Amino acid sequence: MINENIKYYRKRKGMSQEEMAVKLHVVRQTVSKWETGHSVPDADILIHISELLEVPVYQLLDLNEISLKEESLSKELERLNHLLAEKNKKEKIIKEAYKKRGIIITLSFLSLILALTIKNEIVSILSIAICLLLSILILYRNLALLTSLTTDDMRIRILRITTIFNVIIFLVCVILSILIGLDLIKINAENEKLLAMSIISCVILFSGIISPKLPFTKHTGLRLPWTVQDEDTWNLAHRIIGYISFPIVILYIAATFSIDNFETVTLGAMIAWIGIPGLLSLVYYFQKSTKGI
Repeated sequence: MINENIKYYRKRKGMSQEEMAVKLHVVRQTVSKWETGHSVPDADILIHISELLEVPVYQLLDLNEISLKEESLSKELERLNHLLAEKNKKEKIIKEAYKKRGIIITLSFLSLILALTIKNEIVSILSIAICLLLSILILYRNLALLTSLTTDDMRIRILRITTIFNVIIFLVCVILSILIGLDLIKINAENEKLLAMSIISCVILFSGIISPKLPFTKHTGLRLPWTVQDEDTWNLAHRIIGYISFPIVILYIAATFSIDNFETVTLGAMIAWIGIPGLLSLVYYFQKSTKGI
C-alpha cells in the first residue's frame, strides 16, 4: 500500500517525518496521516514525494509502469481514497463495537461484585438488576453494530424480539424476588416449584420458536465453540433446538408432576435441551471439517 511505501522509502533516505514535511511544505501530522493510512496525498503532492524520495510514482502506488499509463494518476488516487474511506469506516465500527462490549462486560462484572459485597438481599437484587438491565439496554440499542446486521434486516428484528423477551423474563424474576424478599408474597415449596417450572418452560418454548430464525452471530443463541465457528453448524444446531423444544417441555412438565426431585428433573431437561443440539452439531462440524481437509 502507498502508506507503507512512503514510510519505507522515507526511512531508507534517512529522513524524519518533520524533515519530509518541511521539504513538501506540509505539517508533520500530514506526513503521519499518509504513513498510517488515514489519508492519501493528491496527485501533485505525490509527484513531489516521488521526486523527493527518488522513487517512481508507479512504485509508490504498487503498480507497474504500464498500468499507471493505462490508468490516470488521479483515477488511481481516487480509487485509493475510496478504499481508504472504507477501511477507516470499518475500523471506526470495530472500535465502537469494542467500546460497547467493554461497557457491557464492565456492568456484568459490577453486578457480580455487588452480589458478593452487598449483604442486604433487597438492595443487592436491585443493584444487580440495574446493572444487568443497563447491559441489556446497551445491547438492544447496538444490536446492528455488534452483529454487523443492517437495521432494516429481518434478522435484526429477531434479535430485538429475543432481547425484549430476555428483559421481560429477567424483570419478572427480579420483581418476584423482591416481593418474596419483602414478604409481600407468601409462596410455599410446591408453588415455588411450579413457578420455576413455568418460567423455564416459557424460555424453552420461546427458544424453540425463535432459534431457527436466529442469524449467525456470536452474541445471541447457542454459543458453543463449534457453532460460532461455522454458519452451517450454527444453523443446524438452532434448527434442532426448534424441533426438540416442544417435546422437551411436555416431558419436563410431566416429569415435574411425577418425580419428587425437581432439581434433577430440571437439570435433565437443561442437559437434553442444550446437549442434543450441541452434540449433533459437534458431530456435523467434525464431519464437515474432515471433508474439507
